[in-house]
Amino acid sequence: MYAVEVEDLVKRYGRLEAVKGISFRFREGTIYGLIGPNGAGKSTTLRILATLLEPTSGEARIFGYSVRKDKHKIRGIIGYLPEEAGGYKYLTGYEYLEMNAKIYSPDNYREVLEYGAMLTGLGDRLEDRIGSYSKGMIRRLLLARALMHRPRLAILDEPTAGLDVVHATQIRNMIKDMVREGITILLSSHNMLEVQFLCDELSLISNGVIVAQGRPDDILDETDTDNLEDAFMRLVSHG
Repeated sequence: MYAVEVEDLVKRYGRLEAVKGISFRFREGTIYGLIGPNGAGKSTTLRILATLLEPTSGEARIFGYSVRKDKHKIRGIIGYLPEEAGGYKYLTGYEYLEMNAKIYSPDNYREVLEYGAMLTGLGDRLEDRIGSYSKGMIRRLLLARALMHRPRLAILDEPTAGLDVVHATQIRNMIKDMVREGITILLSSHNMLEVQFLCDELSLISNGVIVAQGRPDDILDETDTDNLEDAFMRLVSHG
């Protein structure tokens, strides 16, 4: 079964066409990357899939549910981590997770809460206010919030943006662990080397258009390059 199917998706803001008729799909149980530079249309696409934006035209489905017609059903089976997400600095990490656990699963929130707390890896620091956390700690907390209810699909927008090597590696390991737990991952990034490491399949996007898609190794072979950064530059320059 396809986890996500995107067909001729377009999003316009007035005269600006941020997404220009893109199509891609991928199956359950994989990590799929939507990668490219800032302003390429990645975040817009993810917001449409998270049902936060209406597409101008085209269609997108998540496990068969339409982003146009089935918003409430989709919201019940996804987790979403925005690029610019932040926590409530006066809450403790534990209080923040508890609040979200009660939203996700009011009848079974304690189990969801304890799973989320484990995912963070923050230990006793969960008793401290979020305002005292480093950026890496906040990102781990927010990723745990997006994953704690074990969504069928996790949509992660730049999950390691702005993090140092240590914290970025921790986040990448969390993502790989979640796939082993049965969660399908769609992530965006402008860090093409990171996506090459993480993703089973991907689409390279530039100026709202997909310039290549497939398995990372296949794209490297097709462009006769050693890494996705070089592949992307070759594809764009040839376009």
